Amino acid sequence: MKPKVAFIGTGGTISSIGKGPLDILDYGANGVMLHAAELLAKFPEVQEVAEVFPVRFRNVPSYEIFFADWKALAETCASLVQEHPDLAGIVIGHGTASLEETAYFLNLTLKVPVPVVIVGSQRPASALSSDAGMNLVNAVKVAACPEARGMGVLVLLNDEIQSAREVTKTSTFRLQTFRSPDFGVLGHADGDRVAFYRAPVRRRMPDTEFDIAGLNALPRVDIAYAYTGSDGAAVRAFVAAGAKGIISAGFAPGFAGSGDGEALREAVAKGITVIQCTRAGSGRTFRGTRLRDWGFLVADNLNPQKARLLLALALTVTSDPAGIERIFATY
Repeated sequence: MKPKVAFIGTGGTISSIGKGPLDILDYGANGVMLHAAELLAKFPEVQEVAEVFPVRFRNVPSYEIFFADWKALAETCASLVQEHPDLAGIVIGHGTASLEETAYFLNLTLKVPVPVVIVGSQRPASALSSDAGMNLVNAVKVAACPEARGMGVLVLLNDEIQSAREVTKTSTFRLQTFRSPDFGVLGHADGDRVAFYRAPVRRRMPDTEFDIAGLNALPRVDIAYAYTGSDGAAVRAFVAAGAKGIISAGFAPGFAGSGDGEALREAVAKGITVIQCTRAGSGRTFRGTRLRDWGFLVADNLNPQKARLLLALALTVTSDPAGIERIFATY
């Protein structure tokens, strides 16, 4: 008997239909995205590796996805596990623009025991040499794989299995866009089998302390991007807008310029949590003397967009700096 896998479609390039097989860039202008059942019908080969059934969700460009959609996805995953006791895993189709953020948020909040795999594509489903079909088949294979249990949320594109915590999009058009700086892939989905070579060690779903069931929104957390000559205007605007936390995407190895630094220190004095990370895209941030004196915490090796999500969730648990520091060291 084949394993049972649920496929939730949220739109994105993987579900898009362009004006022709060579429309691989401006396909969004065509305005056609397949829903889950239609995408499975377009690539019937998925049924050769598992018993896959569609779950209809809102088709949306991934840059528009935020908390309400993430909460709905988490609720959908929980319902699927309850309704299908024999469910082997869940695959979520997603646009690549914000795929890493959805994957990491779900990795921090899902409470389901089965593997969850986020999949996208760089070329639309209608394109010549589209990666959509093969990515979908491989994502189903990984979700159905017993070895994927306990790995947290996984991301699958280009035959590569990545951890939600580390993976990031690194190229606009290339098929190998999703990379995990410093640590690399967890494994591969090959033609003959799924092969894992390492496992995540940071705390991940389903064993996390974050409960979003009763939340209607996340605390506001903004990102201040460092650049030469930045004068703190953006930081002060974030404070005025009601930010509860600010991520300082600083110069590597982890510091803000004097203009932003002054504004960030003002924010700390007002009780706003400031997390220092870098714009480098790789490597840990060290909490040295200056950051300690300023009251800044550090993001470890998380990139700015993921540090923002972890801080927002951390602020639903505690506002104590020591507690937030523990959370960033744990997740």
